[in-house]
Amino acid sequence: MPSSNHELPLEMVRNRPQLAPTILRTVFGLGLPLDGQVTLASESFAGLNPAELRCDATVLLDDPEAPAHGIIVESQLRFKKQKTFTWPAYLALLRLRHECPVTLLIFCPSPSAARACAAPIDMGHPEWVLKPLTVHPGMLPPITDPEQARRLPELAVLSAPAHSEGPHAEAVLTSVSAAIDTLPGDTGALYYDYLTAQFSGAACKLLEEIVNVAGYEWQSEFAKTHRGEGRAEGEAKAVLLVLDARGITVPNEIREHVTNCTDTDQLERWVQRAAIIDKAEDLLE
Repeated sequence: MPSSNHELPLEMVRNRPQLAPTILRTVFGLGLPLDGQVTLASESFAGLNPAELRCDATVLLDDPEAPAHGIIVESQLRFKKQKTFTWPAYLALLRLRHECPVTLLIFCPSPSAARACAAPIDMGHPEWVLKPLTVHPGMLPPITDPEQARRLPELAVLSAPAHSEGPHAEAVLTSVSAAIDTLPGDTGALYYDYLTAQFSGAACKLLEEIVNVAGYEWQSEFAKTHRGEGRAEGEAKAVLLVLDARGITVPNEIREHVTNCTDTDQLERWVQRAAIIDKAEDLLE
């Protein structure tokens, strides 16, 4: 099953296709069209031979019926030699299908993966060498302007892990918070969870401080819910820590009952009971 590190960049492109050409312009300096439509196309090449080929995502620029440019988007956690044979096929098949120029863009989580995947692919024909364009978060500019982050939330989220510490940390985290605030609940939750998984403990703490600071508005229902979930998670940990410190064994079913509880008032009562009961079963009485 693909990991969240693999799927998140692809989900971002599917949510906002203009992310792909924006990165190709800003990071690699490609002169792609600035105006016109940016649409998703089928990742499957089932209508062509070989039919089993399927890339991660495709984006078309301008008219989807007669596009000016196509982009193959792939996500690679690490280099795989087999991809050096499938990537050229993806490019050729998309070019054949839409009769337009095509570029390969590969999202990687680290500089080492990006370097490995960017190795030139010698096609065998004289002077025909494919040089994949790979990008990792450190190659993306820090997004320090909340308004810019709101315009392209996915770019802010992708770049934030590389700039969540250091001189731009506070501005970056303020901007990415503003970006998440503009998103629907499910998408915001997905991006927020991705960020907290990528951030250090210090960056997560700074993000929470920025969200709660006076004068900064975080009005989405998702944000309110997520803060409540974070508080409940902390209370649940406190219940289990008290029981553990007192040497009381906690059966798995009680542990799950506590960790799945989102009622903070109930959890606070359990913290108090955990300090006086003799066995875990008494906690839920």
